[in-house]
Amino acid sequence: MVRVARRAYDCDVLVIGGGIVGLSTAYAITRAAPGTRVTVLEKEAGPARHQTGRNSGVVHSGIYYRPGSLKARYAVRGAAEMVKFCAEYGIPHAVTGKLIVATRRDELPRLHALAQRGRENGLTVRELGAAQIAAYEPEVEGLAALRVGATGICDYAAVARRLAASSGAEIRYGARVTRVDRRPDLGVAALTAAGDVVRGRVLVNCAGLYCDEIARLTGDDPGMRIVPFRGEYYELARPELIRGLVYPVPDPAFPFLGVHLTRGVDAGVHVGPNAVPALAREGYDWRTVRPRELAAALAWPGSRHLARRHWRHGTGELHRSLSRRAFTEAVRRLVPAVREADLIPAPAGVRAQAVLRDGTLADDFLIREAPRAVHVLNAPSPAATASLPIGREVARRALIALASADGMDGAPR
Repeated sequence: MVRVARRAYDCDVLVIGGGIVGLSTAYAITRAAPGTRVTVLEKEAGPARHQTGRNSGVVHSGIYYRPGSLKARYAVRGAAEMVKFCAEYGIPHAVTGKLIVATRRDELPRLHALAQRGRENGLTVRELGAAQIAAYEPEVEGLAALRVGATGICDYAAVARRLAASSGAEIRYGARVTRVDRRPDLGVAALTAAGDVVRGRVLVNCAGLYCDEIARLTGDDPGMRIVPFRGEYYELARPELIRGLVYPVPDPAFPFLGVHLTRGVDAGVHVGPNAVPALAREGYDWRTVRPRELAAALAWPGSRHLARRHWRHGTGELHRSLSRRAFTEAVRRLVPAVREADLIPAPAGVRAQAVLRDGTLADDFLIREAPRAVHVLNAPSPAATASLPIGREVARRALIALASADGMDGAPR
């Protein structure tokens, strides 16, 4: 085992994961407690190479999330903070607003309920009739819609780079953690694939797609497993068809928002994503299969419960993954002018979704504490939007753990 020697600390807080949540945590720690030494270990050659850098760039308003939940509170607060952060540092962004469009009569009650939820979360929501939709999106057709003005877009990879540069942390890229030794009376030590040992007093696990594995390496049972879902995107060859952001009415029984259209900061329009099980945690296409990871996902009881519960949804998502025509039909429900030839394949993303043992999909951010450790165990969308308040909350817990460690270590930093 990797041994933690008393008082031989390389840092006070050791963060595993250089996505936007890990970097926001490092940024928050050094601002809340100047002089705290933070080291971030990231296995890739740079920041934001996975969930952060592969999403559609939406700054979510918070309309979808259960009032009082961390997602609701942090998304609403985080959206405003993200816009301010981007403006301060000159990062491309815009507050565009979006439409959530009902195209079937059975979606109308859900649309109205969504409007009520948005208002409970403190948002300004305008309900539109069919004739009013064209004022915002001339090519969109529907029975009714919601206009949510607080939604925006930004370049999250650029945000992550700025957080890294401004955090004051030591950031080590190409540092994949292979083992962790956590001693409650001593601290933590992480061994990297390159053979380096990094010792800290407190560990923060922001490993995203691998957060459950890092928790287990630390000796903690996370009570969940990450089941990766690939989101496949297209680019719209005729971006002039869309002015801003257009979403369908989500199904509350399924934690994904459905195929939507997003005009990004580059003026291109992203279409997607769908949601299909990935065959590896970094399975960005059907050709990428990692047997060990796939076997572990299938062996988790929650995966089997999940498949039984959502097989109808899964079948539809799979069909849209394998058939561009089916994907196009999903888009045409919102924008009838789109043709199959208008969809150009674009890079996919993978969502790190926490699945509980009973097959429940965790519907809120999960942050768990253990001796000398804080684990972020579920931080999919809207985590990028909410990354600044998430980072402050994780930092708060890490600093409490650090203060507790002071008494045990009896050593200066």
